[in-house]
Amino acid sequence: MAEADALREAVIQGVPPVGAAPPVAAPHDGPTPPGAAVPEGEKVMTLVDHLSELRSRIFKSLLAVAIGTAVGFLQVPRLIAIARQPLGDRTLYFTSPGEAFFIELKLAFVVGLILAMPVILFQLWRFISPGLTPDERRLARPWVPIALVFFAVGVAVAWVILPFAMSFLLGFETPDLQALITADNYFGFVGTLFLAFGLTMEFPIVLVLLSKVGIITSRRLSSSRRYVILGIAVFAAAVTPGGDLVSPTVLGLVMYALYEFSIVLVRMGGH
Repeated sequence: MAEADALREAVIQGVPPVGAAPPVAAPHDGPTPPGAAVPEGEKVMTLVDHLSELRSRIFKSLLAVAIGTAVGFLQVPRLIAIARQPLGDRTLYFTSPGEAFFIELKLAFVVGLILAMPVILFQLWRFISPGLTPDERRLARPWVPIALVFFAVGVAVAWVILPFAMSFLLGFETPDLQALITADNYFGFVGTLFLAFGLTMEFPIVLVLLSKVGIITSRRLSSSRRYVILGIAVFAAAVTPGGDLVSPTVLGLVMYALYEFSIVLVRMGGH
């Protein structure tokens, strides 16, 4: 009886009885009260901060492109001499007084874009990395320089197949149907081909990064192979210029090889 009375009196007074577990505080779901400490290493950015950061990254990227374009403009004559080699002794023409200048300007811009690619990738990484977890940043960081290497490999592949594509297209020339190739059309063809192959080489990097965040798995990629082959065939025919059979065939084969390579990389990553 004495123990029961003592227990009743302790409950009335709000004192926990001897041997009882201390009360657990209810979780606080509301906003952090003013003056509370922010976890070390974290910084809360407002919408204005994000927009300012984006503007800064874009400005630095455009500045790098402008500097690269200036460098490319100085090397345009040499670039034209190299890029026209698949044509052999054929002459390139321009059909308006200002066309030659704008062709050189476009070529210089392409060179500037390629030279600025490391800066662009770095600025893109600096903008998106704060939104990733430490593990995601650790997994994605090595792929940033690899993306640049893959782009260069794609451009190199395009350069290798360019003579074969031109040989196929010009093989339909007859004595009654002669080709009059303008510089604008030719360099537009070359630039589109280079960009198509360079950007396509980023294919496995995108798939690996999607697997790292749990969006795709190697099993899902393997089960979707037949649909991917059809999509690759349509994409390769759509993005390659000129209408020849060599460019889309090589691009399609490269994309499929990259797809199979991506499945291996995703499986090796445990996904």
